[in-house]
Amino acid sequence: MSNMHKPYSESSDQNREPILAVLIRLFAAPGRVLEIGSGTGQHAVYFSSDLPHLIWQPSDVAENLSGIRAWREEEGGENLLEPLELDVRTQPWPVRAAAFDYVYSANTAHIMSWAAVQAFVAGVGRTLVPGGRFALYGPFNYGGRYTSDSNARFDAWLKARDPQSGVRDFEAVQALTSEVGLRLLQDIAMPANNRVLCWERS
Repeated sequence: MSNMHKPYSESSDQNREPILAVLIRLFAAPGRVLEIGSGTGQHAVYFSSDLPHLIWQPSDVAENLSGIRAWREEEGGENLLEPLELDVRTQPWPVRAAAFDYVYSANTAHIMSWAAVQAFVAGVGRTLVPGGRFALYGPFNYGGRYTSDSNARFDAWLKARDPQSGVRDFEAVQALTSEVGLRLLQDIAMPANNRVLCWERS
């Protein structure tokens, strides 16, 4: 039993089942997944356990790695790899080009600056194999409008904490993905006014 502190996120527990139901369909073929911004590590443990056909590579900035390791040591299976230090803004990324069949990220784009989102999407474009898929979970605006009052309040809270963060416009993210050769496959409505956007590398 590990004596390391295991961080806990209530939202990760709340959203994992709806996200898993989507990933089962989107990430159906065996392959390697890079999770960007693994946070506490809860999603990495849960999804790798329920998706044994995938080799799951968690990653995050340095200060979050010990928590991810604690979850992995206590609950991770053989298909859950040691977490990788990865800051989307630091180029080049510590992974080979075209090394992953899938990239997954949850609740990251709205806590980054827009410059970081640009670096993030560019990195995903380099990291995916041809035909690889990128699934991004979180809240998005459409046509410059919030999809709910709760998302508007969340955006105000984000910007008060960090003026460079905020709920992203779907159209702006879509433009970035197009530039790196990703085409939108699905835009899936999720509970609590969130979405899963999935692109495929052409």
